[in-house]
Amino acid sequence: MAVMDLKESLKTYFGFDSFKGSQEEIIHNVLDGNNTFVIMPTGGGKSMCYQLPAIISEGTAVVVSPLIALMKNQVDAMRHVSNDDSIAHFLNSSLTKSDATRVREDIVAGKTKLLYVAPESLTKKENIEFLASVNISFFAIDEAHCISEWGHDFRPEYRRLREIFEEISKVPIIALTATATPKVQTDIQKNLNMTDAKVFKSSFNRENLYYEIFPKKDVQKQIIRYIRTKAGKSGIIYCLSRKKVEELAELLKVNGVNALPYHAGLDAGTRARHQDMFLMEDVDVIVATIAFGMGIDKPDVRFVIHHDIPKSLESYYQETGRAGRDGGEGECVAFYRYKDVEKLEKFLQGKPVAEQEIGRQLLNEIASYSETSVCRRKMILHYFGETFDETKCNNMCDNCKNPRIKEEGKEYVQNLLKSVKELKETQRSKHYCSFMTGQVTAEMKAYKHDQHPMFGIGKEKDIPFWNAVIRQTVVSGLLSKDIETYGVLKLTEAGRAFIEKPTSFEIIKEHDYAGDVDVVEPENSGGRNAVLDQALYDQLIDLRKRISKDKGIPPFVIFQEPSLREMCFQYPTNIEELTNIQGVGNGKATRYGLPFAKLIKEYVEENNIERLQDMVVKSVVNKSGMKVQLIQNIDRKLPLEDIGRAQGKDVEEVIDQIETIVQSGTKVNINYYIDDILDEEVQEEIYEYFTEAETDDLTAAYEEFEGDYSEEELRLMRIKFMSEMAN
Repeated sequence: MAVMDLKESLKTYFGFDSFKGSQEEIIHNVLDGNNTFVIMPTGGGKSMCYQLPAIISEGTAVVVSPLIALMKNQVDAMRHVSNDDSIAHFLNSSLTKSDATRVREDIVAGKTKLLYVAPESLTKKENIEFLASVNISFFAIDEAHCISEWGHDFRPEYRRLREIFEEISKVPIIALTATATPKVQTDIQKNLNMTDAKVFKSSFNRENLYYEIFPKKDVQKQIIRYIRTKAGKSGIIYCLSRKKVEELAELLKVNGVNALPYHAGLDAGTRARHQDMFLMEDVDVIVATIAFGMGIDKPDVRFVIHHDIPKSLESYYQETGRAGRDGGEGECVAFYRYKDVEKLEKFLQGKPVAEQEIGRQLLNEIASYSETSVCRRKMILHYFGETFDETKCNNMCDNCKNPRIKEEGKEYVQNLLKSVKELKETQRSKHYCSFMTGQVTAEMKAYKHDQHPMFGIGKEKDIPFWNAVIRQTVVSGLLSKDIETYGVLKLTEAGRAFIEKPTSFEIIKEHDYAGDVDVVEPENSGGRNAVLDQALYDQLIDLRKRISKDKGIPPFVIFQEPSLREMCFQYPTNIEELTNIQGVGNGKATRYGLPFAKLIKEYVEENNIERLQDMVVKSVVNKSGMKVQLIQNIDRKLPLEDIGRAQGKDVEEVIDQIETIVQSGTKVNINYYIDDILDEEVQEEIYEYFTEAETDDLTAAYEEFEGDYSEEELRLMRIKFMSEMAN
C-alpha cells in the first residue's frame, strides 16, 4: 500500500492527517507480513498500530487482550469510527450463546476486521477450530508484558499463546506493551518465538507529564487542597489498601469533591458502575487500588495522585501514564515517607527468597526515585534503559523546577568507585554506604571488610549522603546495578575510566524525608493550557455531555478535548469543515457532528466572529518519538504439590499463581485441596474473619488468630474467599 493510501485511510477512519512517531513504519511492517514488537509508552498510539492495518487488510485480525472491560472499551471505540458495528467484536465469557453466534456469523461474512479475545477464550477447542476455518490477517498481543514473569502484571495464560496461534494460522504477530525493561523485552520475544521480529521502541519520555513528590504529612489535607485547584477536572488517586480507598473517597465527598471508590472488594456491578460514571464524567475523581486503570482508555485524566508510593518504579510509570493521554495537562503527584517502604518490605516476609530479593530491589528503586534530587524524568528513563539530557525536562518535574544545592563531588565519586573495585564488585548499595562511613555491621565483619585499608574513607559524610552519591553515579552511567544478582553494583567502562582520570562531578543535595517537614502546598504547576474561546468551549463541553447521556456512551467517545479545543479556533459550521478538525473522521462527523456544527454556527453569528478559514490544520505530532493449564489441573482436582512438580515449582509458587489468577477476576475452586487439610469448623472461622475484616492483609489475619494457622492455610482460605465473594 502506498504511503498516500495509508495517510488517506488514517484520515478517513480516524480523522488524523499524520501519524505519531513510528506508527507509519510499524503499520508498513505489519502489512508486509513481518513479525513486529512495539514498545511504546501509554498515550503514544499503540492501538493504531494494529487497528488501521486490520481495517485495510483482508480477513480478521485477532487481538489478545487481558481484561473484559478493556476489550469492551476498545470495541466501542472502533465502532465509533465506522457506521457498521460489525467492524469490531469481542469473544469472551461475558457473551451469551446467541451473541457468540452473531460474532461468528459476522466474521464468516467478512464484516469483522478486529476480534478481541481473552487468552482463556483462545484455549477453547471450538474457538480454535472456528478461527482455523476463517481468514486471519494477523495476531496482535496487547499488554505483552503479561507474558513475562519479570513484568509487573504477569499472567500465566499468556505464555501459551504461541502454541495456540500455530494451531490456528501461520500469520504474522504484532506484540505491544507500554512498559518493558530490557529483561522483560527479551523474555517476551523468546516466549513468542519471534526473536526475528523488528523491534520498534519509542522513547518513554512523556513530555506533557509533570512529576512531583511531596513528603507524606497531613496527606489527606494536602490532597483536598490540591483537588480544589483542579475543579471539574478528571483525576485518579491510588491507594495500596481497600480500607484507605473507602476512607479517602468518603472524606473527599464530605469535602465537596465528586469522588467514588474502586477496588476488587466491591462487587462487579458496583465496580462497573463507578468506572462508567468516571468515563461519563458524572464523577470527577476515582479513588482506587491498582485494580483500576488497565480497563479504561480515558484520554483526559488531568492528574494522578499516589497516596501511597507503589511497589515498583514500573508500576509507578504505568499508573502515572494514565494522565494526559491526549497530550494535554497531566500532573503526577506522589506522597512519600520511608516508613511506607519498610511496611511493604515486611509484606515480603514468608515469600521465597528469590521473590523477596526481587521485591526489595524494586522497593529500593522506588525509594531512590522518591528521595532523589536528580531530574525525575532522567531517573525514570534511565530505569527503562534510556538516556536523557535533563536540560530538556523544561521544568516539568519538581527537581528541575526547584533545583537543589550542588557541591563538587569528584573526590567522593572516585573514592566510591575505588571501593567498588577493591571489594571486587560483589556488594549492594547498603554495604558500600556502611563501608564508606566506617559502620561495623555483622556483614562487614563476615567479609572482613572492616579490616580493609579503605574502610571508613568517607566517614566525614553520613549514610544518606553516600546513598545520594551511589544513586547519582548509577544514573550517570559510572556504576550499574546487576538485575540478576538483585542490585549488586558493577563498574562500567566509564566508571573504570573515571578512576584513572577523574573529572568534575556535581553532587546534588538529596531531599530529607526522615524528619518533620513543613507541609508544602502542591502548586498548580504542570499544565500548559492554550488560550482559547472559553465561552464556546464550555458550551461544546455541555453539549457533548448531553449527547453522551442520551446515547449512553462516555463523552470522549464523541469528540476528545483536543478536537473541541480546535473547534474553538477554527469554528467549523458544517460537516465538511468538521472533518478538518484533528481527531474527527468522516464516521464521527456524520454520526455526531450536526449538533456541534449547528451550535458553532449560531455562536459565530451571535458574536460576529470572523473565521480564519485559511488557517493551516495542525497535525498531532508525538515528539517523543500457564493459567489455563493450571485451572484445568485444578478442575481435575490434582493436588497442588503434583501441579507444582510438573511445572518445576513448589506449592508456594503454585499458590502465588492461583492468587494472581483470582486477583485478575477469575473464579478458581480449590475446595477439594482445602478440605483435605482444614476441618470444616476451621474453614468457617477463617472465612468469617475475611468477611468482617477491614483488610485482606495476611499479617493482620495471622495476628488475629495468634498464630493458630499457618500463612499457607490463611492464603488458601483467602483464595477461597476472594474467588467466591469478589469474583
